[in-house]
Amino acid sequence: MKTADPELMRAINRFHVMDAIRREGPIARVEICDLTQLSATTVSSITAALLEDGLVIPRALGGLRDSGSDLARGRPRVLLELNPQAAFVVGVKLTPDHITVATTDFCATPQATLTLPIRISRQPVSVIADLVEDGVQRCVADAGLGMEKVAGLCVGLPGRIERATGICQSSPIFGETDVSFAAAVEQRLRVPTVIESDVNLVTMAESWFGEARGMADFLVISLEHALGLGIMYHGELFRGADGLAPDLGGLLVGGPGGEARQTRLGAIASEAAILAQAQAVMNGAEHGAIFRAGRGMAAVVAAAQAGDPRVIAILQAAGEALGFAIANLVSLFAPRMVVLAGEAIGAGGALLEALRAAVTRLLPQGYAPVPELAVHRWSEDSWARGAAALTLRDLYGAPWNTTGPARAR
Repeated sequence: MKTADPELMRAINRFHVMDAIRREGPIARVEICDLTQLSATTVSSITAALLEDGLVIPRALGGLRDSGSDLARGRPRVLLELNPQAAFVVGVKLTPDHITVATTDFCATPQATLTLPIRISRQPVSVIADLVEDGVQRCVADAGLGMEKVAGLCVGLPGRIERATGICQSSPIFGETDVSFAAAVEQRLRVPTVIESDVNLVTMAESWFGEARGMADFLVISLEHALGLGIMYHGELFRGADGLAPDLGGLLVGGPGGEARQTRLGAIASEAAILAQAQAVMNGAEHGAIFRAGRGMAAVVAAAQAGDPRVIAILQAAGEALGFAIANLVSLFAPRMVVLAGEAIGAGGALLEALRAAVTRLLPQGYAPVPELAVHRWSEDSWARGAAALTLRDLYGAPWNTTGPARAR
Protein backbone atom coordinates (compact mmCIF):
# COMPACT_ATOMS: atom_id res chain seq x y z
CA MET A 1 0.00 0.00 0.00
CA LYS A 2 1.32 3.43 -0.96
CA THR A 3 2.11 5.66 1.98
CA ALA A 4 1.57 9.41 2.15
CA ASP A 5 4.17 11.73 0.67
CA PRO A 6 6.33 12.90 3.61
CA GLU A 7 6.81 16.36 2.05
CA LEU A 8 3.06 16.74 1.63
CA MET A 9 2.45 15.71 5.24
CA ARG A 10 5.02 18.23 6.45
CA ALA A 11 3.35 20.97 4.38
CA ILE A 12 -0.07 20.06 5.77
CA ASN A 13 1.21 20.04 9.35
CA ARG A 14 2.98 23.34 8.79
CA PHE A 15 -0.21 24.88 7.45
CA HIS A 16 -2.24 23.75 10.47
CA VAL A 17 0.36 25.12 12.89
CA MET A 18 0.46 28.46 11.06
CA ASP A 19 -3.32 28.68 10.94
CA ALA A 20 -3.61 27.88 14.65
CA ILE A 21 -1.14 30.66 15.44
CA ARG A 22 -3.08 33.07 13.22
CA ARG A 23 -6.45 32.21 14.76
CA GLU A 24 -5.46 31.96 18.40
CA GLY A 25 -2.14 33.78 18.75
CA PRO A 26 -0.37 34.70 20.89
CA ILE A 27 -0.43 31.00 21.75
CA ALA A 28 1.80 28.53 23.58
CA ARG A 29 3.19 25.42 21.89
CA VAL A 30 1.23 23.14 24.18
CA GLU A 31 -2.00 24.85 23.11
CA ILE A 32 -1.01 24.40 19.46
CA CYS A 33 -0.65 20.67 20.16
CA ASP A 34 -4.17 20.59 21.62
CA LEU A 35 -5.70 22.48 18.69
CA THR A 36 -3.95 20.60 15.89
CA GLN A 37 -3.68 17.16 17.54
CA LEU A 38 -0.02 17.10 16.51
CA SER A 39 2.72 15.74 18.77
CA ALA A 40 4.87 18.05 20.85
CA THR A 41 7.93 16.97 18.83
CA THR A 42 6.26 17.87 15.52
CA VAL A 43 5.01 21.24 16.80
CA SER A 44 8.43 22.10 18.26
CA SER A 45 10.16 21.25 14.99
CA ILE A 46 7.73 23.30 12.88
CA THR A 47 7.70 26.32 15.18
CA ALA A 48 11.51 26.31 15.38
CA ALA A 49 11.66 26.54 11.57
CA LEU A 50 9.01 29.26 11.50
CA LEU A 51 10.93 31.29 14.09
CA GLU A 52 14.17 30.86 12.13
CA ASP A 53 12.45 32.02 8.93
CA GLY A 54 10.99 35.05 10.69
CA LEU A 55 7.40 34.08 9.97
CA VAL A 56 6.58 33.77 13.67
CA ILE A 57 7.83 35.86 16.56
CA PRO A 58 7.94 35.01 20.30
CA ARG A 59 6.31 36.95 23.07
CA ALA A 60 7.63 36.27 26.58
CA LEU A 61 5.19 36.58 29.46
CA GLY A 62 6.44 36.99 33.02
CA GLY A 63 10.00 36.66 34.31
CA LEU A 64 11.21 35.80 37.77
CA ARG A 65 8.97 33.46 39.70
CA ASP A 66 8.62 33.90 43.45
CA SER A 67 8.75 30.48 45.05
CA GLY A 68 9.80 31.66 48.50
CA SER A 69 13.46 32.01 47.68
CA ASP A 70 15.32 35.04 46.37
CA LEU A 71 17.42 32.68 44.24
CA ALA A 72 14.52 30.84 42.71
CA ARG A 73 14.21 31.60 39.05
CA GLY A 74 11.69 30.41 36.50
CA ARG A 75 11.68 30.58 32.74
CA PRO A 76 9.14 33.04 31.34
CA ARG A 77 6.25 31.56 29.38
CA VAL A 78 6.81 32.05 25.63
CA LEU A 79 3.83 32.58 23.34
CA LEU A 80 3.98 32.62 19.54
CA GLU A 81 2.30 34.96 17.09
CA LEU A 82 2.59 35.73 13.40
CA ASN A 83 5.19 38.30 12.41
CA PRO A 84 3.13 41.01 10.66
CA GLN A 85 6.23 42.20 8.77
CA ALA A 86 7.09 38.75 7.39
CA ALA A 87 5.30 39.40 4.10
CA PHE A 88 2.79 41.70 2.47
CA VAL A 89 -0.02 40.77 0.11
CA VAL A 90 -2.49 42.68 -2.03
CA GLY A 91 -6.18 42.01 -2.59
CA VAL A 92 -8.14 43.50 -5.48
CA LYS A 93 -11.88 43.46 -6.16
CA LEU A 94 -13.30 44.32 -9.56
CA THR A 95 -16.88 45.47 -10.16
CA PRO A 96 -18.31 46.97 -13.37
CA ASP A 97 -17.95 50.50 -12.00
CA HIS A 98 -14.94 50.53 -9.69
CA ILE A 99 -11.74 48.84 -8.48
CA THR A 100 -10.91 48.34 -4.79
CA VAL A 101 -7.33 47.57 -3.69
CA ALA A 102 -6.00 46.73 -0.21
CA THR A 103 -2.40 46.14 0.85
CA THR A 104 -2.18 44.04 4.02
CA ASP A 105 0.53 42.65 6.22
CA PHE A 106 1.08 38.98 7.10
CA CYS A 107 -1.81 39.12 9.58
CA ALA A 108 -4.21 40.50 6.91
CA THR A 109 -4.27 43.89 8.64
CA PRO A 110 -4.79 46.64 6.02
CA GLN A 111 -1.83 48.96 5.55
CA ALA A 112 -3.45 51.00 2.78
CA THR A 113 -6.70 50.88 0.79
CA LEU A 114 -7.69 52.50 -2.47
CA THR A 115 -10.94 52.76 -4.48
CA LEU A 116 -10.91 53.84 -8.12
CA PRO A 117 -14.40 54.76 -9.43
CA ILE A 118 -14.26 53.85 -13.11
CA ARG A 119 -16.58 51.90 -15.41
CA ILE A 120 -14.13 49.13 -16.22
CA SER A 121 -16.82 46.93 -17.80
CA ARG A 122 -16.59 49.15 -20.90
CA GLN A 123 -12.84 48.70 -21.25
CA PRO A 124 -10.76 46.11 -23.17
CA VAL A 125 -9.06 43.40 -21.10
CA SER A 126 -5.62 44.95 -21.62
CA VAL A 127 -6.87 48.31 -20.31
CA ILE A 128 -8.44 46.66 -17.24
CA ALA A 129 -5.15 44.87 -16.52
CA ASP A 130 -3.32 48.21 -16.85
CA LEU A 131 -5.76 49.82 -14.39
CA VAL A 132 -5.20 47.00 -11.90
CA GLU A 133 -1.43 47.44 -12.30
CA ASP A 134 -1.67 51.18 -11.62
CA GLY A 135 -4.00 50.69 -8.64
CA VAL A 136 -1.80 48.03 -7.03
CA GLN A 137 1.39 50.05 -7.46
CA ARG A 138 -0.25 53.15 -6.00
CA CYS A 139 -1.75 51.25 -3.03
CA VAL A 140 1.57 49.51 -2.28
CA ALA A 141 3.35 52.87 -2.40
CA ASP A 142 0.70 54.37 -0.08
CA ALA A 143 1.60 51.60 2.39
CA GLY A 144 5.24 52.76 2.26
CA LEU A 145 6.39 49.59 0.51
CA GLY A 146 8.10 48.57 -2.70
CA MET A 147 6.69 45.92 -5.04
CA GLU A 148 9.55 43.61 -4.09
CA LYS A 149 7.92 43.30 -0.64
CA VAL A 150 4.67 41.91 -2.09
CA ALA A 151 4.52 38.10 -1.83
CA GLY A 152 1.22 37.53 -3.61
CA LEU A 153 -1.81 39.12 -5.27
CA CYS A 154 -5.42 37.94 -5.52
CA VAL A 155 -7.99 39.54 -7.83
CA GLY A 156 -11.67 38.88 -7.13
CA LEU A 157 -14.44 39.44 -9.67
CA PRO A 158 -17.95 38.19 -10.42
CA GLY A 159 -18.52 35.34 -12.84
CA ARG A 160 -17.21 31.84 -13.52
CA ILE A 161 -13.57 31.78 -12.48
CA GLU A 162 -11.11 28.91 -12.93
CA ARG A 163 -8.84 29.62 -10.01
CA ALA A 164 -6.46 26.74 -10.82
CA THR A 165 -5.74 28.02 -14.33
CA GLY A 166 -6.20 31.76 -13.81
CA ILE A 167 -8.86 31.90 -16.51
CA CYS A 168 -12.15 33.80 -16.28
CA GLN A 169 -14.68 31.77 -18.26
CA SER A 170 -17.26 34.56 -18.22
CA SER A 171 -17.91 37.73 -16.25
CA PRO A 172 -19.90 40.98 -16.51
CA ILE A 173 -16.49 42.66 -16.19
CA PHE A 174 -15.23 41.38 -19.54
CA GLY A 175 -16.82 41.44 -22.96
CA GLU A 176 -14.82 38.33 -23.85
CA THR A 177 -14.85 34.73 -22.63
CA ASP A 178 -11.97 32.56 -21.40
CA VAL A 179 -9.78 35.51 -20.40
CA SER A 180 -6.34 34.60 -18.96
CA PHE A 181 -6.51 37.51 -16.54
CA ALA A 182 -4.17 36.17 -13.85
CA ALA A 183 -1.39 35.83 -16.41
CA ALA A 184 -2.07 39.34 -17.78
CA VAL A 185 -1.73 40.91 -14.32
CA GLU A 186 1.27 38.79 -13.33
CA GLN A 187 3.15 39.77 -16.50
CA ARG A 188 2.72 43.43 -15.59
CA LEU A 189 3.50 43.31 -11.87
CA ARG A 190 5.87 40.30 -11.67
CA VAL A 191 4.04 39.11 -8.55
CA PRO A 192 2.44 35.64 -8.15
CA THR A 193 -1.23 36.27 -9.02
CA VAL A 194 -4.45 34.31 -8.72
CA ILE A 195 -8.01 35.25 -9.63
CA GLU A 196 -11.01 34.20 -7.59
CA SER A 197 -14.79 34.43 -7.54
CA ASP A 198 -15.79 37.48 -5.51
CA VAL A 199 -18.21 35.44 -3.40
CA ASN A 200 -15.28 33.31 -2.21
CA LEU A 201 -13.55 36.50 -1.11
CA VAL A 202 -16.41 37.51 1.16
CA THR A 203 -16.65 33.90 2.39
CA MET A 204 -13.01 33.97 3.46
CA ALA A 205 -13.41 37.48 4.90
CA GLU A 206 -16.35 36.28 6.97
CA SER A 207 -14.32 33.29 8.17
CA TRP A 208 -11.35 35.43 9.25
CA PHE A 209 -12.95 38.68 10.39
CA GLY A 210 -16.76 38.58 10.27
CA GLU A 211 -19.75 37.17 12.07
CA ALA A 212 -18.86 33.63 10.96
CA ARG A 213 -15.36 33.88 12.42
CA GLY A 214 -14.29 30.51 13.77
CA MET A 215 -17.22 28.65 12.20
CA ALA A 216 -16.33 25.54 10.21
CA ASP A 217 -19.60 25.29 8.26
CA PHE A 218 -21.50 28.25 6.81
CA LEU A 219 -22.81 29.60 3.50
CA VAL A 220 -22.53 33.01 1.85
CA ILE A 221 -25.15 34.21 -0.64
CA SER A 222 -23.91 37.19 -2.65
CA LEU A 223 -26.46 39.33 -4.49
CA GLU A 224 -24.12 41.51 -6.47
CA HIS A 225 -23.74 41.88 -10.22
CA ALA A 226 -24.15 38.11 -10.39
CA LEU A 227 -25.60 35.67 -7.86
CA GLY A 228 -22.82 33.94 -5.97
CA LEU A 229 -22.64 31.07 -3.50
CA GLY A 230 -19.71 30.54 -1.14
CA ILE A 231 -19.56 27.29 0.82
CA MET A 232 -17.31 26.90 3.86
CA TYR A 233 -17.27 23.18 4.68
CA HIS A 234 -15.21 21.82 7.56
CA GLY A 235 -13.17 25.01 7.54
CA GLU A 236 -12.30 24.88 3.82
CA LEU A 237 -13.79 26.57 0.78
CA PHE A 238 -15.70 24.12 -1.40
CA ARG A 239 -14.56 24.28 -5.01
CA GLY A 240 -15.56 22.40 -8.13
CA ALA A 241 -13.35 21.35 -11.04
CA ASP A 242 -10.57 23.87 -11.83
CA GLY A 243 -11.52 25.75 -8.66
CA LEU A 244 -14.93 26.86 -9.96
CA ALA A 245 -17.29 28.32 -7.38
CA PRO A 246 -20.90 27.03 -7.49
CA ASP A 247 -23.13 28.91 -9.96
CA LEU A 248 -26.11 29.94 -7.84
CA GLY A 249 -27.58 32.03 -10.64
CA GLY A 250 -27.94 28.95 -12.81
CA LEU A 251 -30.06 27.12 -10.23
CA LEU A 252 -33.62 26.25 -11.28
CA VAL A 253 -36.35 27.49 -8.96
CA GLY A 254 -39.88 26.14 -8.51
CA GLY A 255 -43.18 27.95 -8.70
CA PRO A 256 -46.43 27.84 -6.69
CA GLY A 257 -47.82 24.39 -6.03
CA GLY A 258 -44.44 22.81 -6.61
CA GLU A 259 -44.63 23.25 -10.39
CA ALA A 260 -41.26 23.95 -11.96
CA ARG A 261 -41.10 27.29 -13.71
CA GLN A 262 -37.93 26.23 -15.51
CA THR A 263 -36.54 29.64 -14.60
CA ARG A 264 -32.96 30.30 -13.56
CA LEU A 265 -32.59 31.99 -10.19
CA GLY A 266 -30.34 34.62 -11.75
CA ALA A 267 -33.18 35.71 -14.04
CA ILE A 268 -35.26 36.68 -10.99
CA ALA A 269 -33.01 37.51 -8.07
CA SER A 270 -29.66 38.75 -9.39
CA GLU A 271 -28.90 42.46 -9.18
CA ALA A 272 -28.95 42.66 -12.97
CA ALA A 273 -32.43 41.06 -13.10
CA ILE A 274 -33.80 43.34 -10.37
CA LEU A 275 -32.41 46.42 -12.09
CA ALA A 276 -33.78 45.40 -15.49
CA GLN A 277 -37.28 44.83 -14.09
CA ALA A 278 -37.19 48.02 -12.02
CA GLN A 279 -35.96 50.13 -14.91
CA ALA A 280 -38.91 48.91 -16.98
CA VAL A 281 -41.39 50.33 -14.46
CA MET A 282 -39.33 53.35 -13.31
CA ASN A 283 -39.12 54.77 -16.81
CA GLY A 284 -38.89 58.49 -16.16
CA ALA A 285 -36.04 60.56 -17.61
CA GLU A 286 -34.59 61.21 -14.15
CA HIS A 287 -34.52 57.51 -13.26
CA GLY A 288 -33.00 56.66 -16.65
CA ALA A 289 -30.05 58.95 -15.94
CA ILE A 290 -29.58 57.36 -12.49
CA PHE A 291 -29.53 53.85 -13.95
CA ARG A 292 -27.06 54.87 -16.65
CA ALA A 293 -24.79 56.38 -13.98
CA GLY A 294 -24.56 53.04 -12.17
CA ARG A 295 -26.71 54.11 -9.19
CA GLY A 296 -29.74 52.03 -10.12
CA MET A 297 -29.85 49.84 -7.01
CA ALA A 298 -29.85 52.87 -4.72
CA ALA A 299 -32.81 54.21 -6.72
CA VAL A 300 -34.61 50.86 -6.44
CA VAL A 301 -34.13 50.76 -2.66
CA ALA A 302 -35.31 54.37 -2.32
CA ALA A 303 -38.42 53.66 -4.41
CA ALA A 304 -39.25 50.59 -2.30
CA GLN A 305 -38.80 52.57 0.92
CA ALA A 306 -41.12 55.25 -0.52
CA GLY A 307 -43.79 52.57 -1.00
CA ASP A 308 -43.75 52.07 -4.79
CA PRO A 309 -45.85 48.87 -5.12
CA ARG A 310 -44.30 47.89 -8.46
CA VAL A 311 -40.75 47.94 -7.11
CA ILE A 312 -41.80 46.25 -3.86
CA ALA A 313 -43.35 43.42 -5.89
CA ILE A 314 -40.07 42.95 -7.81
CA LEU A 315 -38.05 42.78 -4.58
CA GLN A 316 -40.54 40.43 -2.95
CA ALA A 317 -40.36 38.05 -5.93
CA ALA A 318 -36.56 38.10 -5.74
CA GLY A 319 -36.64 37.46 -1.99
CA GLU A 320 -39.11 34.60 -2.39
CA ALA A 321 -36.90 32.96 -5.04
CA LEU A 322 -33.75 33.39 -2.94
CA GLY A 323 -35.54 31.97 0.10
CA PHE A 324 -36.59 28.94 -1.97
CA ALA A 325 -32.95 28.34 -2.96
CA ILE A 326 -31.59 28.93 0.54
CA ALA A 327 -34.06 26.48 2.11
CA ASN A 328 -32.78 23.79 -0.26
CA LEU A 329 -29.14 24.68 0.43
CA VAL A 330 -29.74 24.54 4.18
CA SER A 331 -31.32 21.09 3.83
CA LEU A 332 -28.26 19.91 1.86
CA PHE A 333 -25.41 21.45 3.86
CA ALA A 334 -26.87 22.05 7.36
CA PRO A 335 -24.79 25.21 7.94
CA ARG A 336 -24.61 27.05 11.25
CA MET A 337 -25.07 30.39 9.50
CA VAL A 338 -26.09 31.82 6.13
CA VAL A 339 -24.46 35.18 5.41
CA LEU A 340 -26.35 37.45 2.99
CA ALA A 341 -24.32 40.04 1.09
CA GLY A 342 -25.20 42.70 -1.45
CA GLU A 343 -26.59 46.22 -1.68
CA ALA A 344 -30.24 45.16 -2.05
CA ILE A 345 -30.01 42.68 0.83
CA GLY A 346 -28.13 45.14 3.01
CA ALA A 347 -30.93 47.66 2.59
CA GLY A 348 -33.38 45.20 4.19
CA GLY A 349 -37.05 45.86 3.50
CA ALA A 350 -39.22 43.92 1.09
CA LEU A 351 -36.56 41.56 -0.32
CA LEU A 352 -35.12 40.51 3.03
CA GLU A 353 -38.54 40.08 4.65
CA ALA A 354 -39.75 37.87 1.79
CA LEU A 355 -36.53 35.86 1.90
CA ARG A 356 -36.74 35.17 5.64
CA ALA A 357 -40.42 34.24 5.40
CA ALA A 358 -39.73 31.80 2.55
CA VAL A 359 -36.87 30.08 4.38
CA THR A 360 -39.00 29.68 7.51
CA ARG A 361 -41.94 28.32 5.54
CA LEU A 362 -40.00 25.94 3.31
CA LEU A 363 -37.59 24.32 5.76
CA PRO A 364 -38.74 20.81 6.77
CA GLN A 365 -40.95 20.75 9.85
CA GLY A 366 -38.89 20.30 12.99
CA TYR A 367 -35.63 21.06 11.15
CA ALA A 368 -32.81 21.78 13.60
CA PRO A 369 -30.59 23.59 14.06
CA VAL A 370 -32.11 26.43 12.07
CA PRO A 371 -29.15 28.51 10.82
CA GLU A 372 -28.83 32.17 11.62
CA LEU A 373 -29.42 34.49 8.66
CA ALA A 374 -26.84 37.26 9.00
CA VAL A 375 -26.52 40.34 6.78
CA HIS A 376 -23.02 41.32 5.66
CA ARG A 377 -22.61 45.03 6.49
CA TRP A 378 -18.94 45.65 5.78
CA SER A 379 -17.33 48.38 3.77
CA GLU A 380 -16.01 47.71 0.27
CA ASP A 381 -12.44 47.04 1.40
CA SER A 382 -13.55 43.93 3.32
CA TRP A 383 -13.78 42.11 -0.03
CA ALA A 384 -10.17 43.01 -0.74
CA ARG A 385 -9.22 41.79 2.75
CA GLY A 386 -10.85 38.50 1.85
CA ALA A 387 -8.61 38.36 -1.23
CA ALA A 388 -5.62 38.98 1.01
CA ALA A 389 -6.76 36.21 3.36
CA LEU A 390 -6.96 33.74 0.48
CA THR A 391 -3.46 34.72 -0.64
CA LEU A 392 -2.10 34.28 2.87
CA ARG A 393 -3.61 30.79 3.08
CA ASP A 394 -1.68 29.92 -0.07
CA LEU A 395 1.50 31.20 1.53
CA TYR A 396 0.83 29.25 4.72
CA GLY A 397 0.30 26.05 2.77
CA ALA A 398 3.34 26.24 0.45
CA PRO A 399 7.08 26.16 1.27
CA TRP A 400 8.18 29.74 1.82
CA ASN A 401 10.81 29.67 -0.92
CA THR A 402 8.37 28.72 -3.68
CA THR A 403 6.59 31.08 -6.04
CA GLY A 404 3.18 30.43 -4.55
CA PRO A 405 0.29 28.01 -5.02
CA ALA A 406 0.56 25.18 -7.51
CA ARG A 407 -1.30 25.63 -10.76
CA ALA A 408 -2.99 23.09 -12.99
CA ARG A 409 -1.02 22.25 -16.15
